[in-house]
Amino acid sequence: MDVPFYWVDVFAATPLTGNPLALVPDADPLPEGTMQAVAREFNQSETTFLVRPDRPGADHRLRSFTPAGVEVFGAGHNAMGAWIWLALAGRLDQDRDRFVQQIGADLLDVRVTRSASGVEVSMAQSAPRFLGRVEDRAALAAVLGLRPEDLDADRVAEVASTGAEHLLVPVRDVAAVDAAQPDTAGLRALLADAGAEGCYVYTTDAAPGLSAYARFFNPTVGIAEDPATGTAAGPLAAVLTRDGLVADPARVVVEQGRALGRPSRIELRVDGPLVTITGSGVVTAEGTLHL
Repeated sequence: MDVPFYWVDVFAATPLTGNPLALVPDADPLPEGTMQAVAREFNQSETTFLVRPDRPGADHRLRSFTPAGVEVFGAGHNAMGAWIWLALAGRLDQDRDRFVQQIGADLLDVRVTRSASGVEVSMAQSAPRFLGRVEDRAALAAVLGLRPEDLDADRVAEVASTGAEHLLVPVRDVAAVDAAQPDTAGLRALLADAGAEGCYVYTTDAAPGLSAYARFFNPTVGIAEDPATGTAAGPLAAVLTRDGLVADPARVVVEQGRALGRPSRIELRVDGPLVTITGSGVVTAEGTLHL
């Protein structure tokens, strides 16, 4: 079987920046085990497979796997890259700009804006949920390779979700974010105890025009570090809005990926329970898997 695939750089204006996504369209013939093996082969943070929806009202269904073979949910770069490709490949009705995607059991709205400069995708995420705090600052700092005083003195780490549960850890400044060197085993254990999938280390003491500067670590699903994580930026935007650090309705801009040499800017809007993430990207490569 020959299986076409594409490489999409998401949250990027030029190739080789942003967060790379491996995308396999028309993936219905592939059993789940083969999808997991393909994700291991590509060894990217996520590989997305486009399959027929099984819920009424959905235009496309997305399944995304990490290199560890874990299926992940939520509307982040895994979904945005798929819709960027669908638009650029002419797979979407040109008379429509609004669509519905199925991710797991969720049906989520998507808006695609086309212009001479490319495609911009805006996606609704699930309603925010705030799921608990991590109060042991010393233990948290230790697994992140930081000192307790590197953590933000006025804020507490907490688990939140707009589709995927992540631990959001506020630190005092950009230098503290850059200094993080997580202990993989220790962080995995802490995340399991907290009921979280990944860890978003962030500061609001960021450059002008930015709401936050962040890095994302997810040893739970085999991701050492991710350059742009929409499923973590979404709950962070919700937390910043809830706490009055940005106005509601709010425009939130998060910078991520600098430490990996792949700078990414993630734009979000929060309006009550509605969190919308917006971005663009470029198709950087294409090829064929011979299976």
